[in-house]
Amino acid sequence: MSEAGTSLAALVRAAAQRDPGAPAVVAGDRRLTWGELDVAVDRAAAGYADRGLSPGERVAVQLPNGLDWLRAVLGALRAGLVVVPVNTAYTDPELEHVLTDSGSSLLVVAADRDPLAGVPVCPGPPEGDGPATGVADDPEALAFLCYTSGTTGRPRGAMLTSGALRANQEQCLAMASPPVRADDRVLLVLPLFHVYGLNAGFGLVAATGACAVLLETFDPRGSLAVMAEEQVTTVPGAPPMYQAWLAAADAGNLEDPAHPDAELRRGFAAVRIASAGAAPLPEEVWTAMRDRAAVTVWEGYGLTEAAPVVASTLATGRAKPACIGGPLPGLELALRDTAASGADPTAAGGGDEEAGGTGGTHDADDSDEGPGEIWVRGPNLFSGYWPDGVDGPDADGWLGTGDLAYRDADGDLHLVDRRSDLILVSGFNVYPAEVERVLDQHPAVVESAVIGVPDPRTGAAVRAVVVLAPGESLTVAQLQAHASQSLARYKVPGSVHFLPSLPHSLTGKVSRARLRELGLSDADEDGAGTDAAVSAGAGEHTGG
Repeated sequence: MSEAGTSLAALVRAAAQRDPGAPAVVAGDRRLTWGELDVAVDRAAAGYADRGLSPGERVAVQLPNGLDWLRAVLGALRAGLVVVPVNTAYTDPELEHVLTDSGSSLLVVAADRDPLAGVPVCPGPPEGDGPATGVADDPEALAFLCYTSGTTGRPRGAMLTSGALRANQEQCLAMASPPVRADDRVLLVLPLFHVYGLNAGFGLVAATGACAVLLETFDPRGSLAVMAEEQVTTVPGAPPMYQAWLAAADAGNLEDPAHPDAELRRGFAAVRIASAGAAPLPEEVWTAMRDRAAVTVWEGYGLTEAAPVVASTLATGRAKPACIGGPLPGLELALRDTAASGADPTAAGGGDEEAGGTGGTHDADDSDEGPGEIWVRGPNLFSGYWPDGVDGPDADGWLGTGDLAYRDADGDLHLVDRRSDLILVSGFNVYPAEVERVLDQHPAVVESAVIGVPDPRTGAAVRAVVVLAPGESLTVAQLQAHASQSLARYKVPGSVHFLPSLPHSLTGKVSRARLRELGLSDADEDGAGTDAAVSAGAGEHTGG
């Protein structure tokens, strides 16, 4: 590990000591140097201490991208607290589960609100008169609890230490073409509450002393303008971002109608590295970015439990569509024959959260090219799930990801499928059991099943298959409104298929595989978004 320390807060301090006047963050019209950010982190750490919080206590942070997010999170780390990043789209029931399960002592939010689950609320990061005393920088200390969808459908807290996060930063920076350098200006529009934006984004900025160009929300044209103005050189992105940039260009350039890609080209003119993770990048998008924006998109694959990057085409230097190349330096990756090893995708060791695209290599004794399940081993792996470390790496340090991949003739990996039923919507996990539990609470619903369907914009979308009680009727809009009271927007079914009954296995469980075999995962559904009522037993459907 670096002598600068391992935690993100320690890396900020080290960058401030190296060059306090260097630009650290650009956030709209606000700009902070590394020295100024370091002072702001001290004040936030002092604010936590003033509230009586002790090292090891958990602090939940539900804030949008911005300076307040950085101050709240980095200040908590400097005070020795454990940060629980919370998706800003979470509803109160989802947030309450995270607060209760993590045992959080404080919830930091954008505006004052009533306490939830008995947890006090702090509107914005706390402010103290600092500097804070700080705590020893222990690489084995728990730094983040990142909640992911688990096999029960309830999010589980992946325990990430400062050492694991730092190890992944060093693995990324050890690639021949590192994704971030000290002189880079890095676009950070990925949500910082997600481990991709958190560590592969800001973590690499702090580790190198680069400059973060921070956007609270993603607007295709607005972000291109900022990229051009700030001369952004590095773009960690997700497939929907690249699709949106291309769509904006397709919509026409009002300033120069004769050259619709002019804005796109200006935005990416200074970009040295553009990368994609969180979901597979469609080949046509990869090709369009190369041809129209004159930029190569380097695809990667990872998971929250690996902090998060596992593999990248940057690691091999071979940029290919629908490929993530090979494992990062210092990380072992194997393809295992699940039938031969007896691996169970729902057994201990299976990662819950995906943050990337495709990739890997074989065990030394593998005789074919796959497909096989991706297993990883390295110092960047998590310590299991909160609170007792269950389902972490096995006794030999290996973690099964639940993803299947094959290796091509160059030795580069391509993702085939997930072994679980997890649905990846714009890089965010949707576990069917969680959605089904909410749908089944509607008085008109007897039983439901949730499956993923292809979506050209988000990679996948949520489809519900529902059985209604005798004599009941329900519209798609009514069911969606019911679901939205308890689920984040990306988890709410975008389409609904009504059936008289659902197929079951011999043990009585609903067979999602059988529903996919029936064609319900790719059926051409007419009437998208209509409010047509469906009666029980009618066998009709609506949605899209």
